[in-house]
Amino acid sequence: MAAKLDYHWHLRKVMADRGLFSTTDLIPLLDERGITLSSSQVYRLVVERPERLSLKILMALLDILDCTMDDLIEPTAAAGAGTTTRTKKAVGAETGVGDLRPKRARIRGLERP
Repeated sequence: MAAKLDYHWHLRKVMADRGLFSTTDLIPLLDERGITLSSSQVYRLVVERPERLSLKILMALLDILDCTMDDLIEPTAAAGAGTTTRTKKAVGAETGVGDLRPKRARIRGLERP
């Protein structure tokens, strides 16, 4: 089975290394390259890890920051990718109530033949 891959997004660190400390500093630099993003879109691009990224935006970032894709994106193995065997648990066991266990129900009042 192939390993599941993940990545770390280092845009904020690369920006700081280049002297860009505010997310809004990117807006005019992107605009010079024909990419118009709102301040909230740029903020999310810098602060959060993007799930989808336009290649035009990626190329503009590489040009603005004078860096390579290796500087921005670091591939890593996904957390828990090494565990391939799973143990089955009873329904409700994942809630973890410690040593508390339900008592078996007893039906009273029925006459048995």
